[in-house]
Amino acid sequence: MTARPNSAAPARPTEPAPVRWALIAIALLFLGVFLVLPLAAVFTQALAKGWRVYVDYIREPDALAAIRLTLLTTAIAVPLNLLFGLAAAWAIAKFRFRGKNILVTLIDLPLAVSPVISGLIYVLLFGLQGWFGPWLDAHDIRIVFAVPGIVLATVFVTFPFVARELIPFMQAQGTEEEEAALVLGAGPWTTFFHITLPNIKWSLMYGVILSMARAMGEFGAVSVVSGHIRGETNTLPLHVEILYNEYNYAAAFAVASLLSIVAVITLVAKKAVECKTQSASAPAVVEGFEEARS
Repeated sequence: MTARPNSAAPARPTEPAPVRWALIAIALLFLGVFLVLPLAAVFTQALAKGWRVYVDYIREPDALAAIRLTLLTTAIAVPLNLLFGLAAAWAIAKFRFRGKNILVTLIDLPLAVSPVISGLIYVLLFGLQGWFGPWLDAHDIRIVFAVPGIVLATVFVTFPFVARELIPFMQAQGTEEEEAALVLGAGPWTTFFHITLPNIKWSLMYGVILSMARAMGEFGAVSVVSGHIRGETNTLPLHVEILYNEYNYAAAFAVASLLSIVAVITLVAKKAVECKTQSASAPAVVEGFEEARS
């Protein structure tokens, strides 16, 4: 029987207690000022005139149109990002090919470019005075100042999230399981659906949650390409801006509270997926620990 090494003593903090409590107090103060207090202010202002008035603001026709457009845009952009992110991450993590570094750089491009600039690019491409504007106008096709432009701008600013979440995770997994499945006679699609996809499902869901939250809250790029047509091309963030500029603060905060609720739900879902990912990886960690002890 091999001798087992003595278990290491648990690490203890080396900082004095006053330093630790000071750091904790600073962190809590920061969260309170920049997170809890703004959320409390939003809901306080939204409910200042009572629940009935709050519901009336939410059910107002322009607000309902903004909600429908936001949900429609998200419902189109997120699945497109899921497909692109999954394909890009699979190619980058599992294969070697020319232009791989260029593809990784392009995936990071929306994170480096201002959303306003990305919206302006679509205006220069598809606007009436843009490169394709005259042809689109001759065929009665509207992209800018219409729903297609809003969807394109949203897809652009959100597509890195799924890919960026999957790439490091799939690279860390390696290709041994896929190669073993192929050697045993499994086809590429069978390998993907039975080996690759089950291993990345929680990371994939994590990226989808982030992409969905960004799609529903995007302002800059959508603001440039929407045209701010009330009841037609205003998403929830744009509708909040219009109400606030009209000094209709109660209605603005009522609509903004919907986005705040989405943010809170996103944080809860994000935490749940993180816990699920950790619990799913726990058996592998325990197995590796037992092998190391033997």
